[in-house]
Amino acid sequence: MSIYLASKSPRRRQLLNQIDIEFISLVVEIDETPYKQELPQHYVERMAVEKVKAGWDNPQRKEIIPVLAADTSVILNEQILGKPVSNEQATSMLKELSGKTHQVITSVAVCNGENMEFVTNTTDVTFCKLPLELIEYYVSTGDCMDKAGAYGIQSFAARFVKLLSGSYSGVVGLPLYETAQLLQKFR
Repeated sequence: MSIYLASKSPRRRQLLNQIDIEFISLVVEIDETPYKQELPQHYVERMAVEKVKAGWDNPQRKEIIPVLAADTSVILNEQILGKPVSNEQATSMLKELSGKTHQVITSVAVCNGENMEFVTNTTDVTFCKLPLELIEYYVSTGDCMDKAGAYGIQSFAARFVKLLSGSYSGVVGLPLYETAQLLQKFR
């Protein structure tokens, strides 16, 4: 199966390669500002839907094949922890996550022009207590800067995870089981 991927995430590209989905990347830009009092799951689903619509409307899209987009957010106490914009913000987020269970919500949307469907996956992730020195070291690597919640489970931050209940690939950015099931509907 061949699709367009409306994402610049290298992690989503790797995950699609893992399940043998051929894709052409499209860059889409949307406003990712949450609405006032928007619930986290609604926000993640809205972002995935807006991204897939922007992908479908993208003038770079030449073939009539499905477009896939996704959005991932880290949620702690119903608060969305986005991508940090500074080392200080990354440090603050990791301190907040230390020793606590949070949710990672990923929504995947697929559109073929006639139909659009999405699926959402929620995974509980529990971090161990993080010493400040470990947080500071991780932040100094820069790995945290382009990732929701200021961490990437597929890299050094894997050592922070005490317990994971749900989809590992969903935490990385694309729940593979749900993605494969959704794409089957568009064959």
